[in-house]
Amino acid sequence: MKNITRDNLSETVKSSFAHIDDERQRHLVNRLVHHLHAFATETGLSHEEWREGIAFLHRMADISTPSRSEFTLLSDVLGLSSLVDLLAARPGATEGSVLGPFHTRGSPWVDNGSNLIRDNAGEPVLIQGRVTNTEGQPLGNATIDFWQNADNGMYWQIDDTQPQDNLRCQVKVQADGSFELATIRPRPYLVPTDGPVGELLRVSHRDAWRPAHFHIIVEAPGHRSLITEVFDEADPWVNNDAVFGVRASLVRPFTPASDAATAQRMGLPDHYLSVDLPIRLAREN
Repeated sequence: MKNITRDNLSETVKSSFAHIDDERQRHLVNRLVHHLHAFATETGLSHEEWREGIAFLHRMADISTPSRSEFTLLSDVLGLSSLVDLLAARPGATEGSVLGPFHTRGSPWVDNGSNLIRDNAGEPVLIQGRVTNTEGQPLGNATIDFWQNADNGMYWQIDDTQPQDNLRCQVKVQADGSFELATIRPRPYLVPTDGPVGELLRVSHRDAWRPAHFHIIVEAPGHRSLITEVFDEADPWVNNDAVFGVRASLVRPFTPASDAATAQRMGLPDHYLSVDLPIRLAREN
């Protein structure tokens, strides 16, 4: 490596990673180096711009916490998270959407049919659905990880007025794949703009709003895990999502309902909103 030049640098760097044992990791690093170098060459990246980029990454690390990932948010607003979801799509399965920066592992387990509303303000909502495979067969061993924001548009991690794990849970479906939860109508909200990603959105003159949605992760043995969102079709931002997460199949009506027996069983008022949520998982292989 005594004679590194502009012409041989990229290939030399790629060859330095050629002994990574894992074939997939080796391929990913090779392609990462290739496209990073191509970006710098194509744009004529200057020293000042390179330093600004490194400083941007440092600021992202400084503001990130275990419950808030600025790196995930950057991936979201660049459309990378959404692209990975779309690349992973399988025919017949429910479409995926972005994870978002406010998922935390270890949400409390609750019984199927639980009411998450507690002291939360907001319009009461009943979510009912069924988890099946792509052939419509029920997956009675599926689990659901659910989370959403409060009526003020904020998640508990960034709102000291909310108790820990507010409006989130994990639940096991019934033997027939069915599940139901009582909660509140989610609200549109601004993605965090107090960090470097906010700087990027402002300089781009982009809106930082996300349409109202529920988050879910659905898992079942032998099937591909699903990370997705469910959007309120009446939300004004459903056609202008800051993180490009909306899919037409994930937009749902929040339908007025007033079934007395259901309301009593779920601890809901006489009048509530109902959301139907069928979920189809693709087989692992």
